[in-house]
Amino acid sequence: MMSSNASLQATIALGITGASGVPYSFRLLEQLLIADCKVYLMISKAAQVVIGMETDLSLPGRVADMQKFLSEKYQAVENQLQVFGEDEWTAPVASGSNNVKAMVVCPCSMGALSAIACGASNNLLERAADVMLKERKKLIIVPRESPYSDIHLENMLKLSRMDAVIVDANPGFYNRPKTVEDLVDFVVAKILDQLNVEHELQPKWGEK
Repeated sequence: MMSSNASLQATIALGITGASGVPYSFRLLEQLLIADCKVYLMISKAAQVVIGMETDLSLPGRVADMQKFLSEKYQAVENQLQVFGEDEWTAPVASGSNNVKAMVVCPCSMGALSAIACGASNNLLERAADVMLKERKKLIIVPRESPYSDIHLENMLKLSRMDAVIVDANPGFYNRPKTVEDLVDFVVAKILDQLNVEHELQPKWGEK
């Protein structure tokens, strides 16, 4: 990790909703910070509940404390990681004038998927995704549900037609995964590839 924030690379927005799959989120956050990206992080209230169910993290409730906790955990440099609350409408991600290169919603609940698809912008995370769409910037949606209803599939198709990228939380097995972490890395590697962020989580096809 760098010792200064002077040469941070791309700025990426990361939204975590209340779907199952938060291990993908935190592995992605770790890799983005390692790759010297600046990260704007939004964690929904429902996601905080799921984090307590699926991980051993004792995430503080206050946004400022959450930012300090995660910055220390992942050894982020000053201002490399910024966490925003659901109603923090003055956050950079709420406007198209910001310098965010791309946004990832990982995992994406079906409620958040629906809100993003119809432009509801009920909270900062949904507004940030709406900004990505209107500015024609990359929006990556990582849905986590099974099975999908017609509504879910129609919402994904709607977003795909708006140039959002749907990266299903669906690990492959051709790399012979041996641990849960290997399965998580497979999906996170797919997301990083879409962001053009270098990583060493999985070998490229044909480069073993």
